[in-house]
Amino acid sequence: MSFILVINCGSSSLKFSIIDPSTGEAKIQGLAERLSSPGAKVKTKFSEGTSHEVTLPDAGHIEVLEEILHEMGGLKIVGVGHRVVHGGEAFKDSVRIDEEVIQGIEDCRELAPLHNPANLIGIQAAMQKFSDVPHVAVFDTAFHQAMPPRAYLYAVPYGLYEQYKVRRYGFHGTSHYFVAGEAARLLERPISELHMITAHLGNGCSACAVKGGHSGDTTMGLTPLEGLVMGTRSGDVDPNLHDFLARRLETDLAGVTDILNRESGLLGLSGLSNDMRTLLQAADEGNGRAGLAVEVFCYRLAKAILGLGAALDRIDAVIFTGGIGENSSPVRARTLNNLRVLGAKIDDGLNQEHGKSARGRITSQDSGLLALVVPTNEELVIARETDRFLTSTPVQ
Repeated sequence: MSFILVINCGSSSLKFSIIDPSTGEAKIQGLAERLSSPGAKVKTKFSEGTSHEVTLPDAGHIEVLEEILHEMGGLKIVGVGHRVVHGGEAFKDSVRIDEEVIQGIEDCRELAPLHNPANLIGIQAAMQKFSDVPHVAVFDTAFHQAMPPRAYLYAVPYGLYEQYKVRRYGFHGTSHYFVAGEAARLLERPISELHMITAHLGNGCSACAVKGGHSGDTTMGLTPLEGLVMGTRSGDVDPNLHDFLARRLETDLAGVTDILNRESGLLGLSGLSNDMRTLLQAADEGNGRAGLAVEVFCYRLAKAILGLGAALDRIDAVIFTGGIGENSSPVRARTLNNLRVLGAKIDDGLNQEHGKSARGRITSQDSGLLALVVPTNEELVIARETDRFLTSTPVQ
């Protein structure tokens, strides 16, 4: 039996899965955290239900990959799939990695400064440790390359697009692609017939209008900062805010961008946390700013869903996914309550159980809008994409 190693690499973390692409089973899953620090550790879970944690003081990405090799035992790895956040316009599909591809990912560094450099660290470390198997890059942006110009162009001088490729790209593409397909399966309808809005809600958040299985529009833009309110990211703001804050705070544009990426969103509004669970509990206990952060989050999500409807002929379903989307019944209920104009009616019982007894459905039978909870599985998408390249010619 052969397996795909899937890697999602951050600058100080590395998430990994070892997956059988034919069945979708994850034999091993793990997370390495606090890399290159005295507290570096690797947590590993096995499909039979066991798990363990090992501390590797000052371990870097190479040492973590050596630990993964140890954990694999006799499992045969035939390919390594890498999540890469930004592929710009250069990569419209997954691609087998070579030096030219590595340079292309590097060229997109400025478009995703928090992600692409970290993704490259994982790629280069894994190619060193697993040098005898193909490595495949799967891009968050690739799914959204189907967007029409009316959706991806900014109303700025067109020469900026021609010369610098300034445009909207979108992210979370593997998640939007996967849950749209799963929703079609649950609804027992061909995806080519369905017009849906998918909402990936976690520490990073985005929504997407999926028309016939293709991205018609999405909320994130040139970078993952645009769009919805997120854990620490502001989402949409007035562009003049950068200049205003730079002058008032006596900082530069990089400093303002850092505030909008790392100190804003749920954390900035609440002053407490970027974790939705913490905020909901605090709101229930009377913390007004925590409650306000939740309300802004849900309102802005509903507003975005309505806006994305412009890319569709109708809305057959709204799909909730991601850590918040799959697990937070209060967020789903408040969001749908803000979509009363579409006739949305929540079924409290189904929502509390995350739709598990109704093939994902959380709205009532008489609701004018169908809403589903569909768990995402980005790692499986990456594994299957990697498997595809084991027997076919890569496409760029």
